[in-house]
Amino acid sequence: MFFFLLFLPLIGALLLAGQRHLVGKTAGRFAMVWTLLTLLIVGGFGADSPEAVVPWLAEGGMNLHFRIDGLAFVFVVLTSLVTVFSVAASLSGESRDRSYFALILVLEFALFGVFTARHFIPWFLFWEMTLIPSYLLIRLWGGKDSHRASLRFFIMTLGGSVFILVGFLALQLAVGTMDFDALGTMAVANQLAPSLHRVFGFTGANGQSLLTGVALFVFLGLAVKLPIVPFHAWLPAAYAEAPTPVTVLLTGVLSKMGLYGLIRVFLPVFSEVLPNLAPLLGWLAVVTVLLGAFAAIAQTDLKRMLAYSSVNHLGYCALAVAAVACGSTDRDAISAALSGCVLQGFNHGVIASSLFLGIVVLENRSGGLCGLNNFGGLRARMPVFCGVFGIATFASIGLPGLSGFVGEFLMFSGVFAIRPILAAVSVLGLLLTAVFLLRMIRLVFLGPLRSKFETVRDLGFGERLGLGATVLLIGFLGVFPGVLLHFANPEIVELLDFLSPLP
Repeated sequence: MFFFLLFLPLIGALLLAGQRHLVGKTAGRFAMVWTLLTLLIVGGFGADSPEAVVPWLAEGGMNLHFRIDGLAFVFVVLTSLVTVFSVAASLSGESRDRSYFALILVLEFALFGVFTARHFIPWFLFWEMTLIPSYLLIRLWGGKDSHRASLRFFIMTLGGSVFILVGFLALQLAVGTMDFDALGTMAVANQLAPSLHRVFGFTGANGQSLLTGVALFVFLGLAVKLPIVPFHAWLPAAYAEAPTPVTVLLTGVLSKMGLYGLIRVFLPVFSEVLPNLAPLLGWLAVVTVLLGAFAAIAQTDLKRMLAYSSVNHLGYCALAVAAVACGSTDRDAISAALSGCVLQGFNHGVIASSLFLGIVVLENRSGGLCGLNNFGGLRARMPVFCGVFGIATFASIGLPGLSGFVGEFLMFSGVFAIRPILAAVSVLGLLLTAVFLLRMIRLVFLGPLRSKFETVRDLGFGERLGLGATVLLIGFLGVFPGVLLHFANPEIVELLDFLSPLP
């Protein structure tokens, strides 16, 4: 049953690719039905699925090991949701062929693999597999500079993956396994550093230094995908040049691969040396928060502005991870930071998707315009759209009662208890976020209505249905965040035992 769920998007992609009579919006409707079916099956699957282990290279201790626990379930549901949003947005505006929708389904399949694999080999294979459809979607259907943006995205992400591969190959040579659960157990027993020293002692470095080096390699690869400054250079151009429905996938799910990797892999496997790395991680996170916000303020293109906004928001997650890595014994603070990380990952995926879906509406109404100064006074002609987009914007600012508030509140609660200076400096990022997002609302929706938009129409039925669903989800999770934490809590408690075991 597990493999049926895992391969369901790929089956849809193959069916779509093989049906030559499915062209244009017909292909899109097929993909829409398939992604909705996948979402329903994922939702009904729950977080209690058994593990799936397929022997692969027994001599090397390598198995294809998958499991959907509560944490994985949260991110798999997010993947399914955002894929539905992306396909729905692709049905509006210009017609796209079936290969476009097939690549989206292949990307969904690869993401399912990333979030459910529990052994490095299948995890890394799926991690790399996400590159191919992402690159093609940006390159073939993107803007005029899409060739450079897609190439930069591919090279930087692939380069980061090489560092991850080298790090885990070192662990394989040292301890004979790359299974995440087994490595976490060894880390708790402080076995990884001595094992690395036994194998690589000829370098003259001690075990702690070797393990720290391996951890830095893995962190570098994850930092590219999250992204963390200065490894974010691929993101603004990729977000701006990709078709906006594809940008929904990039910001809604692909960036969460890095966050998931930090929580699932980096924290438990390298718990022995995390306190050594915490100062570096903390200040990188602060720089990411602040530079992301300042860069967003400087943008005049809506997509680039929201791209840097994503850097800013995900910087808070990196800050929470850095605080958790300090080796604090305050389990309540660590629990709050980790819970906030999970909530921020999911909620940012939904909120950012909502904002980019709003950009799709603006592009369709204006003939592709996406500049901050191309609009003005749209509230007079599009009050429903202004209201829906405004709710998503205030959720991104972190207004209480909406989903964006809960994750940030929990993360700052945890970080203030562990690293108060870093938390205090990062609060400036919250203020800057309000500055550039409220400025966006003012320039796009308020002021005098431009003459070329005097006949623009408000949201149609399908658009109201799609954007309304995202806003309802934003409001629901703002009031009932425990729905997500109910699934993720067992894994958060397990991670607490790795990072701060009870005496």
